Amino acid sequence: MTAYSALSAHFGRAAALSNALGILQWDSDTMMPKGAVGTRAESMALLRVLAHEMVTDARIGDWIADAEADTALDAWAKANIREIRRVWTVETAVPADLVEASSKAISICEMTWRQARADADFKALLPYLSEVLRLQREIGTAKGEKLGLSAYDALLNDYEPGGRSARIDALFADLAAFLPGFLDEVLAVQGRRPQDAPLVGPFPVEAQRAFGVKMMGVVGYDFERGRLDVSTHPFCGGADNDVRITTRYNTDDFTHALMGVMHETGHALYEQGRPQAVLGQPVSQARSMSVHESQSLLMEMQACRSREFLRFAAPLMREAFGGEGPAWEADALWRRYTHVERGFIRVDADEVTYPAHVILRYRLEKALIADEMPLSELPAAWNAQMQELVGVTPPDDRLGCLQDVHWPSGGWGYFPTYTLGAMTAAQIFDAAKHADTDILPGIARGDFKPLVTWLRANIHGQGSLYETDDLLTRATGRPLDASVFKAHLRRRYIEEI
Repeated sequence: MTAYSALSAHFGRAAALSNALGILQWDSDTMMPKGAVGTRAESMALLRVLAHEMVTDARIGDWIADAEADTALDAWAKANIREIRRVWTVETAVPADLVEASSKAISICEMTWRQARADADFKALLPYLSEVLRLQREIGTAKGEKLGLSAYDALLNDYEPGGRSARIDALFADLAAFLPGFLDEVLAVQGRRPQDAPLVGPFPVEAQRAFGVKMMGVVGYDFERGRLDVSTHPFCGGADNDVRITTRYNTDDFTHALMGVMHETGHALYEQGRPQAVLGQPVSQARSMSVHESQSLLMEMQACRSREFLRFAAPLMREAFGGEGPAWEADALWRRYTHVERGFIRVDADEVTYPAHVILRYRLEKALIADEMPLSELPAAWNAQMQELVGVTPPDDRLGCLQDVHWPSGGWGYFPTYTLGAMTAAQIFDAAKHADTDILPGIARGDFKPLVTWLRANIHGQGSLYETDDLLTRATGRPLDASVFKAHLRRRYIEEI
């Protein structure tokens, strides 16, 4: 057996453990009874320790060195070695007992968060979130010492390989300077729009689910390798070739759940389109979370909030929910789906205000990881930032700092990838439309094949063959450029009115 064969076999077994963890996590978030949280936390902690031990095996360093000297390997194998080295370097920085402690703390904190969020009770969550934060600081510090990075950049690197806060600071400063004035301009233009009648419910959950499933099929989701469920916080998870998504429903308004489904379907299409020939290897994984988020936002924001899609979907919506009248016409639905307002909830935010929600979280998590503010001050700091960036102050913590599961679940360093993903989505969709002029006409007739075919070839099927900037440059002709995103916003919210 060659060194590379040994590496690929070893990491294939590690992927099998990761798949088991993915299904257990999905079950924890969707179906697991509350009484099982302690036992599940122990089980998942053990599996995470075993997975950690596999990717820190003492033999891996020698295998990597020998495999890197093998000149007969193809581009995919060489990229796989690069990704294995990245994973191994990061994981060997963190001792197994810290992995176990973090896993247990996260499992308990997540379950506590669900009740604390429902009760708008940050104090109930505080001791559990404090423990998760303490352990994340330790993990970030350990990884940072190995990588020569700050604790925050080391955590960011887990989601955005090669990403650095200095670059994000510059990109977000540009957006923070652009958005307030642009938001005022959009609201002024929007005020001159026709006033549409409301969509009157109720909209039964069963009907919403059936319509969501239908639209998932339209865009190309493979139900032989996945399913749709309900969770407190929508997500895409599961395992290789078992890609599960969730949403949440409101019987007074079907529009949010539908776009939530489209968003998570974008994530799922990426997962289902990853290269099968190397599935289970690090090189088969999605390139980064910003690229992953670009695929969900491309599907939801770029494609499914377009005039073309809504002209196709409007008659199907009327049929699904028994709608009639002007409010159900395509133009009225487009105005509804491009409505901009200052709101409290990130996942319900429109395309214009969404980046402000992310900038807020990015600023706060950087300060918390750096121990520049006590966690007890998070609600007040959150509310102050919401007023500054969005122009509203949450009335309670359920609508404020308790709304997201990311920090209770250990996802520190994740939030900036949402807005990086929005910028990337605009750039990729723009390049795809120029490469294949049938993409928009296809969407207008409910045919997503031209778009998905292009994405399979240029994004999904590339896995982690290329670094993020290289992947984006190959697909779009340039590295990430905020001007494409800003031009998209101006075109949709000012020029297309």
